[in-house]
Amino acid sequence: MRLDVDRLRRDIVFRERLRDAEFEFRTTWGLFSPRGVDEGSRLLARHLEIHPGDDCLDLGCGYGPIGLVMARCAPAGTTFMVDKDFVAVEYAAENARRNGLENCRALLSNGFDQLPREQRFDVIAANLPAKVGKELLAILLCDARARLRDGGRLYVVTISGLRRFIERALREVFGNYEKVKQGKSYTVALARVAAACGER
Repeated sequence: MRLDVDRLRRDIVFRERLRDAEFEFRTTWGLFSPRGVDEGSRLLARHLEIHPGDDCLDLGCGYGPIGLVMARCAPAGTTFMVDKDFVAVEYAAENARRNGLENCRALLSNGFDQLPREQRFDVIAANLPAKVGKELLAILLCDARARLRDGGRLYVVTISGLRRFIERALREVFGNYEKVKQGKSYTVALARVAAACGER
């Protein structure tokens, strides 16, 4: 069998419907789930609570499906997408442009370290890999807690086998945990920052 390497080098382009909206994605081999949005991200996208003016963050954005959904749901806010893979960030930025989402920025960042220090968010969402490790998870959750505004929400999706571990971690860092949706293979969890008096 002879591989058609030139064909493999070409970008993959596909369309997906997420949250009742059509998106076009350009991806490449080496990125996570390059031929279609993965089941965990689709579940997370369906269960995010986003208000039109929310400032949002897609943490570990890959080529951007969650960030693009957030940006479309919050047209009056700003959505950041961050990833430590420069290829993923390039494709996330391109996908924001392709879908006309001018309120969306993609940054190369290891977690929160390249985000503007003053930037705070109403919603942070992450599709956490199964092998994230408890040390990195602790850093990410503590940094997320520090970057959320009063009343802010952190959504994470993980394989369902990690749901108890995630519950313990969120309760330790945020003091609360809510199972939003458990699918066949993935679970969406939510933690909140207490709202100041008079805020939503």
